Amino acid sequence: MLSQLKAFLEYLRLNRNLSVHTVRAYKSDLNQFICFRAKALRRSADQVPLTDFDRDAVREFLVGLYERGLSARSQARKLAAIRMFGQYLRREEQIDKDPAKSIRTPKLEKKLPAHLEVNEMAQLLSMPDTKSWRNCRDKAILEVFYASGLRLSELVGLDVEHLNLSERLVRVKGKGGREREVPFNQFAAKAVQDYLDHPEREKVIKKVRLAPASGRAVRPVRVRGNPLFINYRGHRLSTRSVDRLVRRYVKAWAVKMGEDPKEFEHISPHALRHSFATHLLARGMNLRAIQELLGHELLDTTQIFK
Repeated sequence: MLSQLKAFLEYLRLNRNLSVHTVRAYKSDLNQFICFRAKALRRSADQVPLTDFDRDAVREFLVGLYERGLSARSQARKLAAIRMFGQYLRREEQIDKDPAKSIRTPKLEKKLPAHLEVNEMAQLLSMPDTKSWRNCRDKAILEVFYASGLRLSELVGLDVEHLNLSERLVRVKGKGGREREVPFNQFAAKAVQDYLDHPEREKVIKKVRLAPASGRAVRPVRVRGNPLFINYRGHRLSTRSVDRLVRRYVKAWAVKMGEDPKEFEHISPHALRHSFATHLLARGMNLRAIQELLGHELLDTTQIFK
């Protein structure tokens, strides 16, 4: 079956005008199916015959995905890849019937605001390698977003003094000037501490405070507050910069996982806030408590996660 898959992927590249990432996603999903069948047949993947591509094999594969806890969305995507493969083989007259044609698409759960699943968030949080101070900063940003559910504007507005790392609390000023305290977990606390302790961060701050101005005598540069998240100039990161940063890591994660990045273009900093709320609700947290953490004035606003 691998030789037919290779021909199918070549067909997609040449005739369907699909992106490299989309073709890669098809390859990943179909390779998973073939490896699943190889394990069931106790053969190597290159020994799985095309005659094994039947309705029962596809159904068993979907059952396996369900038992592994994959989301209905992921199951549906893999089934769509199998269907397209079957349609291609049918047109090429290599099979008599399309094995997946009569198989129902897994019922998608009620549509929630854009968010990532728990395992997807865990993978995203592990993306920064933390070798440089900027990567330490990026990891801290991702961890704080997911651990506290802050709005983008709230996160970029944080000063170092707004965090109590020992108590794992952050004080934020939300919409309408309303202040609230939000707890965060030990992973976010460690990521922030590692970022603050990085020697390169202090060097950036000292350098910017003594930056020369137009060839005149050295004078301090005015920096408002004591911003927590800074750029290489020592200035507070803008909302636009953080938005780009998050989207860059989401894209890199999608590519690493063999997914089509276009499917995750909607994942923004606000989607990390949604992930925070959705996962808390799934674990049984009271909706009113989530409302307070998110800083929603009305409970109706929080109801979208229910």
